[in-house]
Amino acid sequence: MSTVLSPVYRAPINPTYGKIQSSHLQRQAVVYVRQSTLQQVERHQESTRLQYALVDRAVELGWSPSQILLIDEDLGRSGASAEGRPGFQRLMAEVGLDHVGIVLGIEISRLARSSRDWYQLLEVCGLFATLIGDADGVYDPQTYNDRLLLGLKGTMSEAELHILKQRMLEGKRAKARRGELHTLLPRGYVRAPSGEVLKDPDAQVRGVIETVFRQFQRCGTINGVLRYLVDHHIQLPDRVRSGPRTGELDWRRPNRVTLSNLLRNPIYAGAYVYGRRPTDPRRRQPGRPSTGGARSRRRSSGRC
Repeated sequence: MSTVLSPVYRAPINPTYGKIQSSHLQRQAVVYVRQSTLQQVERHQESTRLQYALVDRAVELGWSPSQILLIDEDLGRSGASAEGRPGFQRLMAEVGLDHVGIVLGIEISRLARSSRDWYQLLEVCGLFATLIGDADGVYDPQTYNDRLLLGLKGTMSEAELHILKQRMLEGKRAKARRGELHTLLPRGYVRAPSGEVLKDPDAQVRGVIETVFRQFQRCGTINGVLRYLVDHHIQLPDRVRSGPRTGELDWRRPNRVTLSNLLRNPIYAGAYVYGRRPTDPRRRQPGRPSTGGARSRRRSSGRC
């Protein structure tokens, strides 16, 4: 007579809590909060709330509220680079001082969008036995499987950033090919509510612009035009583009750079152009995404 042995019941093992040791709980839990732009901070507040809620997540994992350090200095800052992100640099310093038992972020892309910065964080966390946690779980950078998964997540996060940029760039290029991409208009032009480009309704504005081109045609140099404007006390018109005074007219003292930009603008010749100022990554300044512009080489020769 044979007997059937019933399987021994074993309670499921929680991998998250199994990775958290007393050595981790003796140190701080850092909650890192970041949004890429100020517009996201204002319009996508639910994401910010979810990130701040990670403080409660740290308490659930075993840390006391007094041990939780909240770093939110990087709200409104891009994660494409560690430069210009004081919060991320503070996080790296705290981990390097062996003050941190776990780093919590809502997802990997909140911590870093650059593989260089991400792997630097992994190396430091692995060296000081610091855990990394996101919405999916808790990972130990010292173990092979978790390190492999974290590396894959970081790579996907960086790839996602490039895909988003490429998609937005292709959208702008498509609108530019159709002539529907609105760019800033030079002095002497305004945009109607319908989107149509018109000459400035102010007769004095139109007269000054015509004077600039007439004097340039006569003397042939920017310095000559500038000298004429200064001698005759003629100022250049400028429409306010942002703020409570948007659309109002200001008059400013002429200078050589302003005149050079005015005389080189193809819109005055009736040409619609796009891509005159490509971005040079070598010229970009940390924390200033609008910098790095360079003037593209002209394909045709001209007098000015």
